[in-house]
Amino acid sequence: MLHQNFIRIAFVFILFIFSLPYVHGQAFQEKDLVLNAGLGLGSTYAAGLWGGGFGLPIGVGAEYGVASLEKGVIGVAGEFGYVGYNFYSLTTFGVRGSFHFAELLELEKDNLDLYGGLGLYYRNFNFEGTAFATGGAFLSFHAGARYYLSEKFGVYGEIGNTWAWLNLGVVLKIN
Repeated sequence: MLHQNFIRIAFVFILFIFSLPYVHGQAFQEKDLVLNAGLGLGSTYAAGLWGGGFGLPIGVGAEYGVASLEKGVIGVAGEFGYVGYNFYSLTTFGVRGSFHFAELLELEKDNLDLYGGLGLYYRNFNFEGTAFATGGAFLSFHAGARYYLSEKFGVYGEIGNTWAWLNLGVVLKIN
């Protein structure tokens, strides 16, 4: 029942993003620096869709546009995610590459940024009060959308196996 409510909230959030009035911002471009912070639904380490009681994942990241292509932009990013509950915690950090493809679809909205890509992350699982900790590297995938409410500020939604299965949050374009 709880995960059905999360799905409904995420669905309403995504509908809200796409029903906002047109704001004249720019989608992701070469040399753009974008910071993001968000909450996740479902830790990617624990069993079960909603993380098996691990708590609410939080994450931050930064992405830089490194190359402009004929119909898109390639960006590289670094991310950090954390989720903890009681005596255990999970820390995830890594790098990833994204292809921003709104131009490929010839969308007329300058404030909508669609992207997807792959990454390499390290995950550390720690039990407090013990000498036990474990971790390892893993490959990740992601697909998402950013919707800019102004030239510098927006919201995002993303699915993948980075620090959570579904990430929702805010973005800030620095330049």
